Amino acid sequence: MNGTYLLLMTLPNDASVMVGKRGVINFKKGSYAYVGSALNGLDQRINRHLRNDKKIHWHIDYLLPYTEIVDIFYKENNKREECKIARLLERNFTNIPSFGCSDCCCKSHLFYGFSEEITQVAIRLKMKLFQLDANS
Repeated sequence: MNGTYLLLMTLPNDASVMVGKRGVINFKKGSYAYVGSALNGLDQRINRHLRNDKKIHWHIDYLLPYTEIVDIFYKENNKREECKIARLLERNFTNIPSFGCSDCCCKSHLFYGFSEEITQVAIRLKMKLFQLDANS
């Protein structure tokens, strides 16, 4: 299965996180949405994000240890839709500048907002809820 996904995360406390070459980013406690794509295996990408034992590769890998993934939404497709979804999220939520978008021209792929509102956007986009394993 290939497609686009949205991680809905909660950051329980304010955090200053070193994000690779981006340097230190100050994050406010609250809810965040990260949008990405996996055109070579959506299940594998999502499960990678859920693991703690992984090499740091993407910007999101630096932030995930500080967060709890609350929900994951996905949409099956064979083309990159993450930028379209990021532009939609940008209209409604605060973006974290240049986060997760080094391979495109988006302002960001990480957004701060209320979890209920982020969930409503995912539902409007007809994204499905990924079943999280209770042992993850």
